[in-house]
Amino acid sequence: MTRERPAYYELGYGQDFGLTALAERLSVPGSGTDPAAALGCAEELADRSAGEEAVELGEDARRLLVSELPEHVLHVVWLGSTGNAFDPGDHGMSVRAWLERISEVSTARLRQNKRSYTPPPVRPVRDTQACQAVVAELRAIAAALAGASVLPDLVDALEQVVTGADCDLGMRLFLRALKAHSVPVPYEQYRRLQALGRQLGFPAAVVHDGLAIIWPPVGTTSRQGVVGDFGLSRLTGLFTAGWHYRTARATVENALTGDGYERPPGSEAAVLLEDARRMLDSDLSDDTITVLWLAATDRGHSIDEHGVGGREWLEQIVEVCEEHLTAVAPAYVPAASTRGTEAGDAVLREIREMTPLAAGAVISPAFRPLEGSTVMEALEQVVTQVDPDLGFRLLLRTVAVLRLPLTEEQYARYEVLGSRFHHGEDHLLFSVDHLVQRT
Repeated sequence: MTRERPAYYELGYGQDFGLTALAERLSVPGSGTDPAAALGCAEELADRSAGEEAVELGEDARRLLVSELPEHVLHVVWLGSTGNAFDPGDHGMSVRAWLERISEVSTARLRQNKRSYTPPPVRPVRDTQACQAVVAELRAIAAALAGASVLPDLVDALEQVVTGADCDLGMRLFLRALKAHSVPVPYEQYRRLQALGRQLGFPAAVVHDGLAIIWPPVGTTSRQGVVGDFGLSRLTGLFTAGWHYRTARATVENALTGDGYERPPGSEAAVLLEDARRMLDSDLSDDTITVLWLAATDRGHSIDEHGVGGREWLEQIVEVCEEHLTAVAPAYVPAASTRGTEAGDAVLREIREMTPLAAGAVISPAFRPLEGSTVMEALEQVVTQVDPDLGFRLLLRTVAVLRLPLTEEQYARYEVLGSRFHHGEDHLLFSVDHLVQRT
């Protein structure tokens, strides 16, 4: 979709904004019981980010004001987006008059920054393809939304905003209505809504936060939508020098919140649990597991210095994962631990090609050094005794820790392996891309 302005996430927004952020605020019981209180909420919103958020608030209001939508449509959409929490009509005010007040609040705040500020002409988004896509999603869930709302014309009114006023604001008002009425949204539709949100420049939280998503069972999509690393290899990266949590357990607990917006709650815990259990169920020695952990963390968390062996540490990780899954995904049933075999020979070749370089490198040379060749031997054991996928991810961590140079040919092969293991397209970019010696 062609945009005439920066995406909202490029402007620094990480959550909802503008008129829909105000509607969300007023939907909280007791927030806007009368016009003065509701206007106070608008003033607080306009004051965010040193007044910069007043721009979107004012423009949203004016997009509706300059449209030819009748008062009835504006009234229904406003009530639908706030869950009937604040009705201007109850206070002798039309919705257009209410929107005028919001626009005035926005302008007044922006004039605190620049006294000569004058609201520019509105720039409605009326991209035909985007409008059709939003309307299609609205119609796909129309029956559920109509059944959840006491407003008989809500679906039609939202569609009129999308097609007759502004696709961008119409999409956000549609999302607000779904959230205000707690309408369950199927996972596949949620993914389409996220894709539409990205086209319109929304931060992912604008779609995700507050939406009643019907998530698939944890495990079936645990790695879907992962951008960078995941599981045990991702956890090691969080333990490199400078980790800021007071305890090692707290760092693991924080890692389990990394489900992102595409995966069911508990997905990262499930992936990490699977990695840890596979290692525990293997024949790897305690010393080998310890070496792997120390190497991948660059001795950021030296478990051997605390008298903790590799297997004991993995058992502690498993305990944290199980507690988290019990809380957020109680129906989760771990899959049987099996050893992967796909691309094992290819991963072994990559490890062995890097071994001569690693032999001349040392992890933590100033404190209980760990020879690179010892780490490479341990990585081979992961591939042959545990799982080639995990072995490859730990290889990437080791290459990054040792800062081993990569050729363009090696990197190309890594891309092929990552694709075979269904890694996210940015996994390599975030891990070893900076080590490639490009000509």
